Amino acid sequence: MMNLAISFQPLLPPALIAALALTILGLAILHKLRGLSGAGIRALAALLLVAALANPVLTQREVTPLSDIAFLVIDDSPSQKLGQRPAQTRALADNLRRRLEQLPNLELKTLTISGEGGETRLFQALAGAIAKQPPERIAGAILITDGQIHDIPRRAGQIGLNAPLHAIITGGRTEKDRRLVVVNAPRFGLIGKTTAVDIRIEDSGHAKPLPPVLAAVTMRVNGEKVLSRKLFTNRTHKLPLTIAHRGENVIEISVEPLEGELTRVNNRAVVSSAGIRDRLRVLLVSGAPHAGERTWRQLLKSDPMVDLVHFTILRPPEKLDGTPISELSLIAFPTRQLFVEKLNDFDLIIFDRYHRQNVLPLAYLENVADYVRGGGAVLVAAGPAFATPFSLYRTPLAHILPAVPTGTATLKPFRPALTEIGRRHPVTRDLPGAAGPDSEWGRWFRLIEAETRAGNVVMSGADAKPLLILSDVDKGRVALLLSDHAWLWTRGFEGGGPQAELLRRLAHWLMKEPDLEEEALSAAIRAKTLTVTRRSLKPNLPSMRIIAPDGAETLLEPKEISPGLWQAQTDIDQDGLYRIRHGRLSAIAASGALDRREFRDIRATGAALAPLAAQTGGVILAAGEPGSPPPGIRMVRPGRSFGGGDWLGLRRNGAEKLLGEKRAALITGLVAILLLLGGVIFTWRRESR
Repeated sequence: MMNLAISFQPLLPPALIAALALTILGLAILHKLRGLSGAGIRALAALLLVAALANPVLTQREVTPLSDIAFLVIDDSPSQKLGQRPAQTRALADNLRRRLEQLPNLELKTLTISGEGGETRLFQALAGAIAKQPPERIAGAILITDGQIHDIPRRAGQIGLNAPLHAIITGGRTEKDRRLVVVNAPRFGLIGKTTAVDIRIEDSGHAKPLPPVLAAVTMRVNGEKVLSRKLFTNRTHKLPLTIAHRGENVIEISVEPLEGELTRVNNRAVVSSAGIRDRLRVLLVSGAPHAGERTWRQLLKSDPMVDLVHFTILRPPEKLDGTPISELSLIAFPTRQLFVEKLNDFDLIIFDRYHRQNVLPLAYLENVADYVRGGGAVLVAAGPAFATPFSLYRTPLAHILPAVPTGTATLKPFRPALTEIGRRHPVTRDLPGAAGPDSEWGRWFRLIEAETRAGNVVMSGADAKPLLILSDVDKGRVALLLSDHAWLWTRGFEGGGPQAELLRRLAHWLMKEPDLEEEALSAAIRAKTLTVTRRSLKPNLPSMRIIAPDGAETLLEPKEISPGLWQAQTDIDQDGLYRIRHGRLSAIAASGALDRREFRDIRATGAALAPLAAQTGGVILAAGEPGSPPPGIRMVRPGRSFGGGDWLGLRRNGAEKLLGEKRAALITGLVAILLLLGGVIFTWRRESR
């Protein structure tokens, strides 16, 4: 295509040439007003000189037209896969793509946005595509979306768009959804204390909330149901929460589905709260002074998180002597306060070489037994009296003790060792120095013989007889150490042993810390790999059941990676909550964000896009029901309307590509001289008549 155009390349500054032309015209008008002849001819001759100074140039350009570029952006995020939206999107995309490709001099660029990472970042992709194209060729962009886009700019210039932006909103007016929102959840909580989780159940229709109704809500902590009640929707509620375990506690809250709702993905929420133990309250009761008493006290007092109450029975009530009461320096043992009024305030009770005395009535020891059955913890470090008629076994504590004393105390050196179960039990499994069949620990010299009737023997003493027994009693736990020579380890006798670590683990196991549970199931997801860890005292385990977010179930075979520790792994391809079940145990693991922004509001609406579309002259249209006619498409010149109630307009830019250019001066030097001479001669001839 050839184009001709005249341009100017002035020989003098344009302002000077313009001033000269105005002066000539002014003089001509002045001469005319005075009635002088020849004023017009003189002015014409002078203007010929001005034209020569303006130096007009004839430009011949060879150009080829460039096509306009339109973008068709398809939202393929998870919220676009709900209800009738997939069918609407496919039909619209196919129809628009076919018609746009048929328009002359228009190039179509199609972008499909998947919405990875839990958000729909549509404009980020559109801005990247626009940046690769010349701005003068952009005709506009058409979005097929439900309107739930999370990177909408305030101004079209932020993405480089200088053409109309249109949106066709999928979805229907009958859509509705129920969503569970965690308004506030404690990031940590004191163990045993009650806090609250604030939740809101939102029922929404196409454009407004639905009327409040009752909906059943269930809360689980670490897989165990702790609450179930009915609450009104579209209101904020407080759910009581008691943290029972130290460390991370997974809190899962779910609400029953709404009939006919778009999705159930957002009907549950999962948060975690760290359990923090305020202080460990320990009651240590020593029956008589001995070499290991100070060791127990020092071990417990060395931990700043332990509040220790320690009493040693030095003067039983039946002891009679002539010492005046006023001269006694001993503190009276507050038996009623400790074993009746304040008993449940303690996390752990330790009886160190305690034997039957008249200090503690049997009714008080019955209280201790009830304390254990109700969830308390007792550690008995037996001394020689445990094998006598004054044994604690001859009290109501016999109902909770895991072994029956035979009445014999073995007095010979032995090295404490782990039993087969002890090598699998988390309390003793990897104690320092316990590697191999023989331990490297120092010797002890006394063992109270007993016959096990409950629990697990995790350590053995002389002649492989029970040394440490761990037992569950109803809701509580009991540990029985059948020797009073553990203090030899603390003193470093023959290299000593891990008494401090063993006591720490015993205390945590007695208080049911999850990390020391012998039967436990946990799961974690890293880099799209689900790892399930199982602790068990059993030698063989059946398959584990994995339930994916979409409800699909698979079986995993666990492999023993160390004594008592099993593991299984599998690759995953979905984001959401995975449930693992193994017998009566269950665990959960989350892949990606469960409270994804994509599902916080899944209503189909163009409200958020409307301001941006208005800036560019674009329009927001509804997709309509399946089978309804799609909007029309027109190419529009700049300055006109770019859309209406049933059509979309794209800007016709008329951009061209320059192939070549030729220039020729219209008034050359010779032509200018001839014109000037001709004008002078014509003027002279005219005025000479």
